[in-house]
Amino acid sequence: MTSVHTSARTPTRGKPSDAPARPIAWAMLSRALSVPLILGLVCFLPAVIAAQPGSGVRDTAYWLQLVLTCYAGARLATMILSTRRRLLQGVFWMFVYIAMGVAPFAQVVIGQTPTPMVGPRQDLVTAIAMVLVGCAAYDLGALLASRRPLRRRASSARGSGGGKAAVAHPLRLRLLVLLAFAASAFYVLKLGGPAVFFSSRQEINETVAASGVVTEGSNVGSAFVKGFGQVPALLALLFYTRRLATSHRARRTPSTVLVWVALAALNLMVNNPISNARYWFLTVLMAFVFTAFPSSAAFYRTVLATGVVGALVVFPYADRFRYEEGGQRPVQSASVFEPLVTKDYDQMVMFANTISWVDTRGHTYGRQLTGSALFFVPRAVWSGKPEDTGVRVGQWMGLRMTNLSAPLWTEFWVDLGPAGMVGGMALIGYAAARTDRRYALAVTRAGPGSGSVLAIAAPLIAGYTFILLRGPLLQAVGKLAIAALCLVLITTFREQRAARRR
Repeated sequence: MTSVHTSARTPTRGKPSDAPARPIAWAMLSRALSVPLILGLVCFLPAVIAAQPGSGVRDTAYWLQLVLTCYAGARLATMILSTRRRLLQGVFWMFVYIAMGVAPFAQVVIGQTPTPMVGPRQDLVTAIAMVLVGCAAYDLGALLASRRPLRRRASSARGSGGGKAAVAHPLRLRLLVLLAFAASAFYVLKLGGPAVFFSSRQEINETVAASGVVTEGSNVGSAFVKGFGQVPALLALLFYTRRLATSHRARRTPSTVLVWVALAALNLMVNNPISNARYWFLTVLMAFVFTAFPSSAAFYRTVLATGVVGALVVFPYADRFRYEEGGQRPVQSASVFEPLVTKDYDQMVMFANTISWVDTRGHTYGRQLTGSALFFVPRAVWSGKPEDTGVRVGQWMGLRMTNLSAPLWTEFWVDLGPAGMVGGMALIGYAAARTDRRYALAVTRAGPGSGSVLAIAAPLIAGYTFILLRGPLLQAVGKLAIAALCLVLITTFREQRAARRR
């Protein structure tokens, strides 16, 4: 009986004889790429920055920043070379490597920062050390998540029917499409027509201010108009993109293709890079790419690898449409690293300024995070509603322009101090790792199919991670809350059958 059983299984195991070829090929390729990739991220780029001329002092801040850059580079290389697609963790380490590692290291070396540092040098040392500790806490949370087995409510994850999974209800998804067109149409008409969406971000902001949806001292009205004008359209496009990417039947259905084309045109209007913030367009782009190519590990690795180059070279110059033609800032860059010290990457120095602010004012003990959670409450109702953390620190610094970043480490520090920051980063690392594992199941053939909510939510959160990490949270949570509301309204839990995925 044993021999019969073994012989019966042998053809089954041997049937997909070419299946291991691709993983083996990638394993060989990853080994070939691992050395130059790790050397490039951990050694070569930091060494090139360290060799730049500048007035920076090689003190404790310099060496701590170098350690943080190399640590983040090693972790990013691990994410790129991993055999699993760790979507949220990969984006986290890409942000840390660029915004908290490479850019601040260039600032320390050259001796120039995008925003003035008002406190003592020791506050910068503390900020760098706390970011490093927060990253270690994030890694610890991710490690704990990897040690805990997933409760596989989807027994269908083994492949044959059964199990409940979160999927988009077909009728409610159609209603989401209608909501997307209606809300976006209201948004377009409120701003005066389609033409303004292809002018500049400055004109968009001026039009919103003149439209009457902004009240004095409160941006809740404009946030809702913009959020509902953009987010449902993006979510509907992502769901239809996944349907076309995973279902042969959907690709042969003219109505599905036509709806996708209409949604794509709608998003080209309301979510284009000309009239939107770069971080939001980056969210749209990453969410769409990871939804359109859900099973491509090579594409995932390519995005992370090329993202570093894009952040260094392309991103600082991508704001040319922020201003009208006469008001564009001239590009004055003699070095590829100059934009890192003169434009967008103020996260580390703002953490140092926030530490100085807290030293003079004290911690807020949950007040700032509460204000972010209750972002939808207008100031007319809550007169003492906290302002953005970046705005409060900028006002304390005496700056006229207070559109400053407040990275997530800063938000935890302001409210909860060092212990709260460590705990908060550990929880985020734990949640990110758990989500990555569930997402990996959702995008496989054993997952819940083309209507999987997690297969849409994870890429969207991954793209939005840049906004959440940069901060301030009060500005960031609005669109995320609208996305969560839309997903909750269209989600249902029901039995999934393999036949439905074909």
